[in-house]
Amino acid sequence: MKAKDIAELLDEPACSHNKKEKSGCAKPKPGSTAGGCAFDGAQIALLPIADVAHIVHGPIACAGSSWDNRGTRSSGPDLYRIGMTTDLTEQDVVMGRAEKRLLHSIKQAIEDYSPPAVFVYNTCVPALIGDDVDAICRAAESRWDTPVVPVDAAGFYGTKNLGNRIAGEAMVKYVIGTREPDPLPPGTERPGIKVHDVNLIGEYNIAGEFWHVLPLLDELGVRVLCTLSGDARFREVQTMHRAEVNMMVCSKAMLNVARKLEERFGTPWFEGSFYGITDTSQSLRDFARLIGDADLMQRTEALITREEARIREALEPWRERLSGKRVLLYTGGVKSWSVISALQDLGMKVVATGTKKSTEEDKARIRELMGDDVKMLDEGNPKVLLQTVADYQADILIAGGRNMYTALKAKIPFLDINQEREFGYAGYDGMLELVRQLTLTLESPVWEAVRRAPPWAGTAGELLTVSG
Repeated sequence: MKAKDIAELLDEPACSHNKKEKSGCAKPKPGSTAGGCAFDGAQIALLPIADVAHIVHGPIACAGSSWDNRGTRSSGPDLYRIGMTTDLTEQDVVMGRAEKRLLHSIKQAIEDYSPPAVFVYNTCVPALIGDDVDAICRAAESRWDTPVVPVDAAGFYGTKNLGNRIAGEAMVKYVIGTREPDPLPPGTERPGIKVHDVNLIGEYNIAGEFWHVLPLLDELGVRVLCTLSGDARFREVQTMHRAEVNMMVCSKAMLNVARKLEERFGTPWFEGSFYGITDTSQSLRDFARLIGDADLMQRTEALITREEARIREALEPWRERLSGKRVLLYTGGVKSWSVISALQDLGMKVVATGTKKSTEEDKARIRELMGDDVKMLDEGNPKVLLQTVADYQADILIAGGRNMYTALKAKIPFLDINQEREFGYAGYDGMLELVRQLTLTLESPVWEAVRRAPPWAGTAGELLTVSG
């Protein structure tokens, strides 16, 4: 990828801070990829496309360190669960065999699995030695009559967020618009209800949580053409250009996709979240508003009224046990503000939140929810997190898995909120799972046990006397 292409992705016109300042997103700095490089971001953005063969062109460590690091789930194909790599060695680099290995890997993937498409992820080593991955992909596509999509996301290009955008750019350039949507299956039409097609961009179906939301859209007559990329299929990504509305789910990670679909096909988009009662209802309203169907708006309000009454009644016994509890939330992106909304719906108080991977728009949402004096943590090393817990008297730390042992060693209740989690928290039903996990964590008897002084504390002198 050329430097000007990277600069264009960083200078995203749809980002409001770019409109105001013309400064572009933060440029890569030495060491900034420690929390995830561009390749990592590109692969986790596209790996949930379940029926595609995903080949990592590079040393085996690139595949081993990043494969399956997002807990996305599929309702059908599991080809995405097979880690594929060209496994480049020093000899391949020195002898100039890297491109040949890539062509052979594509051939093996197509012959063994017959995928609808192959995605090839370029990494640092082949990018440094100048492998022409685009040319190899074109040759392979012509030879085996299967789409082969190059994703040029070498790690040294920048951060994980840039990798997300590179992945989205590859979909816009090579995939979206190459196929028309399937007609509705016979017998699925409902009299008097017009079906509307939408896309969700940046929805990864972590722990299957989008399956909490999909039945609501189905009931409203809203067909999801594609979720880029949770539980997606290659043929669905091809049809994204025919949606009436796009929803940006994961903050600004793939904002370039929403903007280009609007520019080329006139598809309006909005940014929303399915975490929490308030945000879930607002996202459903935004779909109806942008589609502009009066009947859909009316049915949407009726569904929201019914679901909110149901879920608030179900949450009432839990709310009494959680109300007033103080939370330190350390995450990033859309979760830095959307989870705040969900916790506030439960009567909990977020005393501080992490913003390391949040955009300026994310931070503005946080201030809107919590006020201008909110504590924002740009860095989350153990010392900072533990000091914040102590200063703000937090009852629980909600963060990613890498912070779990920090919390447990300090005897602080911990809940995993990032992509490695085992439970889905989206939608109305996701709120029930969230309160269940929060209550189980906070009320576990282990905290009282580990904080209690051990039986032998203060008896060392007595033991010495007896033994003497």
